[in-house]
Formats: sequence, structure tokens, C-alpha cells
Amino acid sequence: MLLLDDETHGDAPPADPAFLSDVLAGLAQSPKAIPARWFYDHRGSELFEQITDLPEYYPTRVETGLLERHSPEVGEIAGAGRAVVEFGSGSSVKTPHLLRAIAPSAYVPIDISGDFLRESAAGLGQAFPGLPIFPVEANFMQTVALPAEIADAPKLGFFPGSTIGNLVPRSAVDLLRGMIETLGLGAMLLIGMDRVKSENVLVPAYDDAAGVTAEFNLNLLRRINRELGADVPVDLFRHQARWNDLWARIEMHLVASADLSFTIAGRRFAMQAGDTIHTENSHKYDPRSARALLAAGGWTPIREWPDADGMFSLFLAEARPEPVAP
Repeated sequence: MLLLDDETHGDAPPADPAFLSDVLAGLAQSPKAIPARWFYDHRGSELFEQITDLPEYYPTRVETGLLERHSPEVGEIAGAGRAVVEFGSGSSVKTPHLLRAIAPSAYVPIDISGDFLRESAAGLGQAFPGLPIFPVEANFMQTVALPAEIADAPKLGFFPGSTIGNLVPRSAVDLLRGMIETLGLGAMLLIGMDRVKSENVLVPAYDDAAGVTAEFNLNLLRRINRELGADVPVDLFRHQARWNDLWARIEMHLVASADLSFTIAGRRFAMQAGDTIHTENSHKYDPRSARALLAAGGWTPIREWPDADGMFSLFLAEARPEPVAP
């Protein structure tokens, strides 16, 4: 059962003011950077789904296997009747493994890409015809107003894909605390976190031989041109993935291959050959740093399920009241 509001779509929607603000602010700073959440227009979402099927990109395969094996145990711990709230749902491809195992009362996918969200929700509605589904188009980096229909239901947040790794630690803690504001005390959170491993494994996962990740990165510039009326010379940029050992993260950059300039909303920007636009981080965690991050965000870890090779972990945590004293 899929609950959607009717919408009409114009041929040329106005520029998202938040998108414009983030792009202008990010390109004005040094070094230049644009928040990774703006990757996910409809085309970007499609490209990311292609990335998850690439041979070099291990996180989706490993996490899906963990969900297949351990979702029944998640259901035993969390109990039946929880409303599952998925942050950054995308295609919701992993979600059926969880929904089949925990007898949820409702499913609420939250995503910033509205068209992709509605397509994915419609597909899940066909697979789970008796399950109330309430898609919410929103930026999950902010507190999200959940549908009134699930106000009284206990909630299980779902944040797969190691998306938490896209955020610097301070922002990750803010997001985790914001999830508590969205879900409420007593809620649980099932979250995937990628683990620290060899650079020889990590870099190819973000710079595949087929060039899909490169196209995903460059699509951000095409989106800027299309939605913000800009004239960024996309063909003068190339994709780069690099391992930053100090911060235990993969970084994605768009590197200028020549001196260049472009205009966005009347603002002129110039770059020299070799300058970069930093577009994404993917932080990796060991078990202790992962638990510390959850605790800093107000979540008490309950269980961890790693894969046999130590590539990836699922964590189940609970939002408990902060103690008055240790």
C-alpha cells in the first residue's frame, strides 16, 4: 500500500536555492568543495545504482550479505511493529531483506531525489502490498517531520551503505543526533559502516575501470550547468579518487586539466591546472572508532555484525536518555 500525494511537474523547475547556495559557497572557499548530497539528481541516483553492481565496489555486496544473514536477529532484538525509517533510501534495494524479517508496521523512505524516491517506493509497494509506505522527499541532514500516521509507532532507523562515512566526524555526530530528534528516544538504528582496509582495495572501489564512478562525479558539474544555468567546461575536468591516511578516508575530487574559468549565477570562478573541487569523502572506521562515533551521536551500540573478512560492519544501536552521571 503506497501513499503518495499527486504532483505536477513543470518542464523546467526553478533552481533549488539550497543547491545554488551550497555551490556558490563551496566554490568560493579554498580549497573548493561541494557537498556530496548534490550528486543525487535522477541521473546521479541511476549512476550510483550502477556503481553498486561494479566488481570493484564491494560495500553493497558485503552489506547485502550481512542483511540477509542477520536481519532476523535484528527483528528479534527490535521486536515486531516498528516503523522502519530509511535515511537516504535511494533505490531501497537492500530494504526488502530487512522488511521481510522484522514485521514492520510501516516503511518511510526519506530521500532528496524526489522522482527517484517515488519510483523506488512504488516498486516496494508492489513487493509489499499490505505495508503502508510513506515516501518523504527531504534532506535527511536536517530534522525530518515524519508522517502523522506513524507518530505513535516505535521506530527503527535504517542507514545502510556506509553513507555516514560521507560526513566529516563533526557532521556525522550532528546527523546522528538529528536522527534522534527525528525518531525519538527509544528508537533503534541499524547502520552500515565501512571498515579501514588496504588502499589497494579502497581506491579501485572509487575509481572503477569502466569509468562509472568518474561519470557519477562529473555528473555533478552537468547538473550545475543544467539547473543553475552555468557554463562549467565539464570536458576540462577529470575524476580522481585518493586515500587520505591521516583522516582514514577516500576522497573524490574533480581535477582541472587546464587553466579555466566559468560563471554561475553571475559569479565568475577561475581555476588553474591541477586545482580540484573536493566532492566527496568516504570515511572508514575500525570497530572502536565506529562505536565511539555512535556514542558521541547519542546512540548506545547494542550489537555489531561484521563479515568474515572484516570488510564491513552492521551496527544496531538504541537512543537512550543521556545519563546524569557516568
